[in-house]
Amino acid sequence: MTIGKIIFYEDRNFQGRYHECSSDCADLHPYFTQCNSIKVENGCFMVYEHPNYMGQQYFLRKGEYSDCQRMIGFSNCIRSCRMIPMYTGNYRMRLYDRADMGGQMIELTEDCPNIMDRFHTSDIHSCHVMDGHWLLYEQPNYRGRTYYLGPGEYRKYSDWGGTAPRIGSLRRITSFN
Repeated sequence: MTIGKIIFYEDRNFQGRYHECSSDCADLHPYFTQCNSIKVENGCFMVYEHPNYMGQQYFLRKGEYSDCQRMIGFSNCIRSCRMIPMYTGNYRMRLYDRADMGGQMIELTEDCPNIMDRFHTSDIHSCHVMDGHWLLYEQPNYRGRTYYLGPGEYRKYSDWGGTAPRIGSLRRITSFN
């Protein structure tokens, strides 16, 4: 079994002080003051601009990100990270147009590039991830702010870090290399 590994560097092009991580870390601030480049040696990670998995989220898969601001568009302020566990089973998620799993329910087992076209709504107030790991995007075609959802109940959109109930697209995390 391959274990995830991510390395954060203070400077661009993998220079300066660095910190290696192979698990979730709620507060990276003790290890570096800024982050300008990242290497993901194995697995997939979500990185967050604030401690405790809060603020803007960025999905990173195996690869080298020599200039994070230019390549990915995030600030040099990365304060927490979460390793996404490898998953090979079925995927299943239920979306609801009301908080607390209320209102109309949509069940998904596949990627959806445009929620509005397929379900005639983009207002998602809560959801239940039964199986798999998913990425939600604010805009259609996997664009805009990104949110990671692992198995569990999200009773309101702020539970996944959303600032509004609008979801444009979503996809399963199926590739870990």
